[in-house]
Amino acid sequence: MITEILNVIILSISSILILFFLTKLMGNREMSQLSMFDYINSITIGSIAAEMATSLEDYHKPLTAMITYAIIITITAIISSKSLKFRRFVSGKSLVLYENGELYRENFKKARLDLSEFLSQCRNNGYFNLSDLQSVILEANGRLSFLPQSNKRPINPSDMNLSLPSEKPIANVILDGKVLEKNLKSTGNNITWLENEIKNQGINKIQDIFLATCDIDNNLSIYVKAPKKTTHSIFE
Repeated sequence: MITEILNVIILSISSILILFFLTKLMGNREMSQLSMFDYINSITIGSIAAEMATSLEDYHKPLTAMITYAIIITITAIISSKSLKFRRFVSGKSLVLYENGELYRENFKKARLDLSEFLSQCRNNGYFNLSDLQSVILEANGRLSFLPQSNKRPINPSDMNLSLPSEKPIANVILDGKVLEKNLKSTGNNITWLENEIKNQGINKIQDIFLATCDIDNNLSIYVKAPKKTTHSIFE
């Protein structure tokens, strides 16, 4: 009995590790919005991994199946990247559902999409009136893309002939009391600069900092470790 339990634990850990490495092999696309082909293969590999965890004697069979599925998905991804026709066959293609005030009923039928669900998705994205939209496209991954009318979209700097300086992502330089040296170096600063900036903000120990970020203008934002429990909550 104990031996069987230990075998299940070992096989469970093994299946998780194998599934992790196979997912890394297949790429991040398996974690993003999935096409129908990716979805089918992902849930199949997951179910095979679960079966492997309890297959005490024939674990090599589900293991072989998992590897086979991963190889097929990888080969399919390579072919899809080289052939547009094959990619459209496997992943599907975009469908225009609405454009210039007209709903394309045939495309709704192809997508198996109910009009009520379509309108719900519009509202979820902030469009309560179809006349505010120029186009709505159903992407191959099942998500809807919205193009608002030119007079309904948000104003951006180019509309006002404004030229703004380029931006870059804010860098995390301290995370949970530890200095991220590579990130700090990418900002053009060093540990001496960081320590001086921390002291200028009245903080003595780096270990007391939960998060510190540095922007393009070398502005350091510091968030100290809060107490484990708050004294009150306005969300109760």
